[in-house]
Amino acid sequence: MIFTEPRFLVFFLLVYGVYWALRTNGPRKLWLLGASCTFYCAWDWRFLGLLLFSAGLDYFVALNFERTKTSGQRRALLALSLFLNLGFLAFFKYYNFFVESGAGFLRWLGIPAAAPTLAILLPIGISFYTFHTLSYTIDVYRKKFEPIRRLTDFALFVTFFPAMVAGPIVRAAHFLPQLEEKRLFARVDVRACLTLFLIGFVKKGIVSDNIAPVIEPLFTHPGAYSSGSTWIGLFLYHVQIYCDFSGYSDMALATAGLLGYSLPKNFDYPFFSRSIGEFWQRWHISLSTWFRDYFYFALGGSKGSNFKGALIGSATMMVVGLWHGAGWQYVGFGVLMSASIIVSRAWSTFVPEGSLAGRTMGVLATPLLWLFLFWNWILFRSTGWEQGWEMQRIFFGLQRGGTQQLESAWLLLVAGFFVVHYAFYRGWFRRFATLNDWVYSAAVGAVAALVLAFMATETKAFIYFQF
Repeated sequence: MIFTEPRFLVFFLLVYGVYWALRTNGPRKLWLLGASCTFYCAWDWRFLGLLLFSAGLDYFVALNFERTKTSGQRRALLALSLFLNLGFLAFFKYYNFFVESGAGFLRWLGIPAAAPTLAILLPIGISFYTFHTLSYTIDVYRKKFEPIRRLTDFALFVTFFPAMVAGPIVRAAHFLPQLEEKRLFARVDVRACLTLFLIGFVKKGIVSDNIAPVIEPLFTHPGAYSSGSTWIGLFLYHVQIYCDFSGYSDMALATAGLLGYSLPKNFDYPFFSRSIGEFWQRWHISLSTWFRDYFYFALGGSKGSNFKGALIGSATMMVVGLWHGAGWQYVGFGVLMSASIIVSRAWSTFVPEGSLAGRTMGVLATPLLWLFLFWNWILFRSTGWEQGWEMQRIFFGLQRGGTQQLESAWLLLVAGFFVVHYAFYRGWFRRFATLNDWVYSAAVGAVAALVLAFMATETKAFIYFQF
């Protein structure tokens, strides 16, 4: 089920009505657990067992941390959790990629090799719920969090349907304490949640889904389009991926909020960033902070010399790139992000802010960041390495493009998006929350009519479902 589908709205209304009708916390949580499993089965019931196995594994590993007597036994339990969870992720997501890449390398060396690939389906949300459970196991191992006693509570944390399949990545320390006491409807800001859901719905249903069919042919056959159309397409993708993913996050936070639970914020106006580091502090915040706390810090990136920090930061970004997908284009995406980390750190170290170069960069920082992101989006969105490389050559004017064109009128949509985005960034719509009920209802009705009029005829799956 996709949040913009009518069947999800019916599903959520049923879950919402029964949930608040139940009077005690235990039945409410069991109802949400059953609803979350049903939601997951709507995608593919065959992988529900894998999801519950991952939850059960880390639940029992964390409990046994208390019962072990030596640090070696604790490390062995943690290694078991990491090995099995990351092993499942590697098999389902990367098996064919590694096998094909290894066979290709052997053939490049002149050694005949066949690639025994398998027809493997990727379990929906595995990249997200794996990180959910690992955050719990690692935090309990580090003695930052006490292991939870109720298996059903932990299973609800892992399967909670608003965030299960595409984030935000929820940590146990954020969510599990919320399960300890009954949620009170009086504390739910229904208007704020409905507004946030409607904003996310507009982002996804109107903006992202209408852009998708326009730029799909461009990324599939980049050589057929002119250089100008390539630039227009990248502007459109800039808007599409933000509206698609932040729209999902908005609706996830809203649905959780309507049930009385909070999820971590995942986006904070990233397109107004002035450096690549600031961009990652504002874009997919739950992922970047997860890798910061459980990968970068674990490798000692916060200690030692700047060179060591930059090196570990670069390695982190390459892993982030590969996390997004099994393909060399994602490796390239990570390499470019890694290089940007090194250049950004070197610039901030050797160029004083008050110098002419520093002041100039202060003016050009955001446009240059956009140009760099366009370059990265090419690899991120391309269907393969060859298509991405060809599109890069056309983008930089190193190869003559084709004759097909994207209408320049699409840039009006891009401009309109950034005007509205800037208005939200400046807080110009904050008064909306203070409108009286009649005016608020009329405004919501007008936006709903706009959605029905301009919503894409074909509902597209969220981009991050593939990750």
